[in-house]
Amino acid sequence: MFQGFNLALKNALWDGQDLAYGELLHAGQRKQVKATIDAFAGHDGVLDASKMQASWFPQIDAQIFISHSHADATFALGLAGWLKTHFDLDSFIDSCAWGYADDLLALVDKKFCRNPGEGTYSYSKRNRSTSHVHMMLSTALVTMMDRCECLFFLNTPSSITPADVIGETETGTTTSPWIYSEIALSGLIRRKNVCQHRRVREEARAVADSLPLRYDVSVRHLESLDLRDLDAWRRGAAVSDAHPLDLLYRMKRSPG
Repeated sequence: MFQGFNLALKNALWDGQDLAYGELLHAGQRKQVKATIDAFAGHDGVLDASKMQASWFPQIDAQIFISHSHADATFALGLAGWLKTHFDLDSFIDSCAWGYADDLLALVDKKFCRNPGEGTYSYSKRNRSTSHVHMMLSTALVTMMDRCECLFFLNTPSSITPADVIGETETGTTTSPWIYSEIALSGLIRRKNVCQHRRVREEARAVADSLPLRYDVSVRHLESLDLRDLDAWRRGAAVSDAHPLDLLYRMKRSPG
């Protein structure tokens, strides 16, 4: 990852056509992820953890990682369509992955966690299976984040509850363990320069809502974005031959 952005949203800049385009673009990603779930059990009955981890996002090539709340899926899809329409930028929406975590967990539990001869599950085995699945998913998400050139975090009331005023403190709380994990890791993940990202991308082309838990979240390490910034970015890209992400970095005075 080169740069992360804290995109504060109250309403959308994109329209229904952008949303439909985003849904179309990411239907393929969701289909890829879902298609791998049934192939995770090895021939000897042992789950192949490496295969699981690698198969969450098979051959998905994206420049922007979109982190969002489950409640903001429509915003995320609309943004993805808007980015593709105006900048020809491909995005990865994190819910394409963790949306199927429960499906994988059900597969694992059915095969390995049932009590023999009963319709119940082993509590201890389910604890272990949940830990394994979530750890593998978290690792796969971090790998995808590392591959993307930048991250857009959709900062809405659904994703973060401000501790005071989010614009001033840049801190708050979230009830989503996935948002907590992604934002925390985005501040720790290695930074790669733009040339590294684009060279690798060109080479590649050539070849838990029910738990009352809260996590403290800080977005200080993310550059602030809002709808006015996005609109200015779109207008600037319309009259420039520069790479659209370079325009965004310069507009937000990010070092290149």
